[in-house]
Amino acid sequence: MKTTITSILLIATLVAVMPPLHANATSVPDAPNPNLQFNLDGAGATFPFPLIDLWRVEYNKAYPNVNLNYQSIGSGGGVKQHIEKTVNFAASDAPLRESEMNLAPGTLHIPEAIGGVVVVYNIPEIPNKGLKLTGDEIADIFLGKITKWNDPKIQSHNPGVNLPNKEIVTAHRSDGSGTTFVFTDYLVTVSPEWDEKVGKGKSVPWPLGLAAAGNEGVAGIIKSTPYSIGYVELAYAFQTGMSFAFIQNADGNAFVEPTLDTISAASGGAASSLPAANQSWEHVTIVNAPGSDSYPIASFTYLLVYDDLKQVTKNKDQAKTVIHMIHWMITEGQEYAPGLLYVPLSDKVAEIGKNGLSKVTYGGESLWDYSGAVYTKEYQIPKWIRDNAKWWSEGLITDQDYINGLQYLIQQGILKV
Repeated sequence: MKTTITSILLIATLVAVMPPLHANATSVPDAPNPNLQFNLDGAGATFPFPLIDLWRVEYNKAYPNVNLNYQSIGSGGGVKQHIEKTVNFAASDAPLRESEMNLAPGTLHIPEAIGGVVVVYNIPEIPNKGLKLTGDEIADIFLGKITKWNDPKIQSHNPGVNLPNKEIVTAHRSDGSGTTFVFTDYLVTVSPEWDEKVGKGKSVPWPLGLAAAGNEGVAGIIKSTPYSIGYVELAYAFQTGMSFAFIQNADGNAFVEPTLDTISAASGGAASSLPAANQSWEHVTIVNAPGSDSYPIASFTYLLVYDDLKQVTKNKDQAKTVIHMIHWMITEGQEYAPGLLYVPLSDKVAEIGKNGLSKVTYGGESLWDYSGAVYTKEYQIPKWIRDNAKWWSEGLITDQDYINGLQYLIQQGILKV
């Protein structure tokens, strides 16, 4: 019995040196009021649309009184609606620029998932995935410098592949697009000429090519146009059975297939250097990340939320429901990400989102008191632990009394074992 009590005492002492949670803090925001009906509106990026749409369905199964209407109109459209305060939240693959932040002060960036942009093509002679392309070649194709599929540069690292003597048709987004932002962010990184002549952004001055709205639109052009090439989010390529290229990595020593593992490898070192949700994310990027297994066109995608939801919600109950749903998306909802070829958030990245959500208010009134998962490094054994240990060791309280006390503290969440 003494051995058991000593073990419990040791555990209690080790845990008690951690600063206690705030008395009113909770690990999960309040669930939606079951007696009310909530209709929430979001808009923006097509990049995460397959995942957000699945979240819409699964969240409604758990909370049937909450319906989400998400308009997949592109990151540019989502940012516009966010600035105009016509939606409860927006989604964008491109972090807000300083000028946009000035129009939407108090915006929080909440990372929701990590995805990849793939270069898709329609070459009848090559019906399968795996055509190898370098970043320079992709830039030159979209600049109009490489015009035929059997160009010697492409042929040089695709030996034995039947590359046709056919004109290349390029396709790009016509709308303000986070997918375009990610793709052009990659191109300016690998091609100084692209950086000088075109640049990066949700919309850019494309030198040539066909244009369509949404990932769906670009995918439609590629599917229906022989000898075409374009860019879409990975899930769209898989869902439509499109052929996609293997892209040369930043190290220049391999051509990498876009998969969950290679996209995850690209994001692996990012978490420790990310800003807080209420800081600027304008310069955050994970394109062309180092590592032999890192797929070079990867990106976070974000939910944009105001730190005072009174601006975009009807009442406090609706605001609390927005917070609960987004919290669910970045925690429980992450289990649905791999099935749609998105990389789930790491715990550290999810923590950034949680801490951001804890800052959201309704007219200055806190919606969720969350202490966070980071503890101070100042350790001190509280006096009550030392006193109880002393009394127990001197026989002033019984073993059972001491156990009962510890069990009560654990049940109340004061001690964490």
